[in-house]
Amino acid sequence: MDSLDFQEAQFKALLDKSSELVLDRFRSIDNLKGYHYFPQQEVAGWFDEPLPEQGMDAGELLEVVQDKILGTATGNLGPHMYAYVMSGGNQMSILAEKLAATINQNQTKWHLAPALNEIERRVIRWTAQLLDFPAESGGVLVSGGSAANLTGLTVGRNLFFEKKDIRKKGLFRQQPFVVYASEEVHSCVDKSVELLGIGTDHLRKIETDAHFKIRLDLLEQQIALDLEQGLQPFCLIGNAGTVNTGAIDDLDALAVLAQKYGLWYHVDGAYGALARILDSLKSEYRGMEKADSIALDFHKWFYVPFEGGCTLVRSWDHLKRTYFKKAAYLDTELANDGNRLEYNEHYFQLSRNAKAFKVWMTIKAYGMEKIRAMIQKDIDLAQYLNTLITAADDFELVADSKLAVSCFRYIGNMSSKDEIEAFNRKLMPKLEKDGRVFIMGTTLKGEYAIRACFINHRKTKATTEYLLEIIREVAHKLQGKPETVE
Repeated sequence: MDSLDFQEAQFKALLDKSSELVLDRFRSIDNLKGYHYFPQQEVAGWFDEPLPEQGMDAGELLEVVQDKILGTATGNLGPHMYAYVMSGGNQMSILAEKLAATINQNQTKWHLAPALNEIERRVIRWTAQLLDFPAESGGVLVSGGSAANLTGLTVGRNLFFEKKDIRKKGLFRQQPFVVYASEEVHSCVDKSVELLGIGTDHLRKIETDAHFKIRLDLLEQQIALDLEQGLQPFCLIGNAGTVNTGAIDDLDALAVLAQKYGLWYHVDGAYGALARILDSLKSEYRGMEKADSIALDFHKWFYVPFEGGCTLVRSWDHLKRTYFKKAAYLDTELANDGNRLEYNEHYFQLSRNAKAFKVWMTIKAYGMEKIRAMIQKDIDLAQYLNTLITAADDFELVADSKLAVSCFRYIGNMSSKDEIEAFNRKLMPKLEKDGRVFIMGTTLKGEYAIRACFINHRKTKATTEYLLEIIREVAHKLQGKPETVE
């Protein structure tokens, strides 16, 4: 064997078989379970084998993949996934991922992937246009919202303390500096301030109002208190759609406060920022265009497969001043006429796949009109669920939003608050084991609730009704009331 390549006829047969596996996923997509329950030890047992010295037949390997991986995969693809923030992907992105893997480009130096580098620059330009950011905005595609938030805060830290030469001297002997966000901020922000050496002792989580938006009065009081105590207010984080409820902070008021106190203004829009492209919601996002950095996810409301996070900043220079490090083996100055963008000089990673390619193909294939329509449909279906819950005697609505998250509880004929909460906590693992729908719970101001997130263009009113039917049936079984949903 001179290489790892198959003969062309064999490779074609394998490609055809893999395509058939893909098509088979879509043939039964309406009935795809939200979750396939197997004990962890059973799943581990499927792959418990010695390291293979000899390869197996590739056709047989695809059969194993079909049985143990595709056939048991959590149903992100289908309409019955409501947990976390899991979109269903799109078919054009499947093609994009296959083609990108075929040419296997490392999108770090321009001459290693010229077309794909220019495509990422174009996606950044389009994104800036959609969010009303400056035309000269810079950005980078990353794994997801966590990395996007870390990147935005890293740029903020390095630029905010640039005069103190923080990239060279580090945090030693620096006056402690403080980050501000609401109590609903994503947990990745906690991790980010830990990784950046700021520490969670200097992350101020400000109480929210009844709509889960940051309280501006308490925020400004905290900033004033920290100044009195000799601390350095550094960064203010606004939520453009929280994961728990989809709440959008008053981003314009936060921009005013950030300017007043000279803070870096970062917006976590990993879940909700892209809903700003809807005319009906633009007013909710007023002020986001004033941010210094924004985190967002294309693998949420552009429906591309994982991974597709993005950090947007107001200038390419902000990225370069944060990440550039000269190295002889990476130097391409002699070949660069000044127009090539070298991503290795604008981000931490040197090995980067073509995350923007599937975003570009998605936009090109479907167009923004269709993408807007799908986002609006998700939001409309979440509101439809709220209507069903409000009309039902055995459910209660806990929180809704302008986006596509609904929080509610099954109450049956229970009247005690403690009884209702305890029952809903018991209900969640029963629903997971049942698997027909996949939904999770959350805690809002100390109270437990079921949380449904709509971020899948394949959902309908019928699948939304089915969600409540299944929850109701599983709840009845838990209460000893047999009932079956066809």
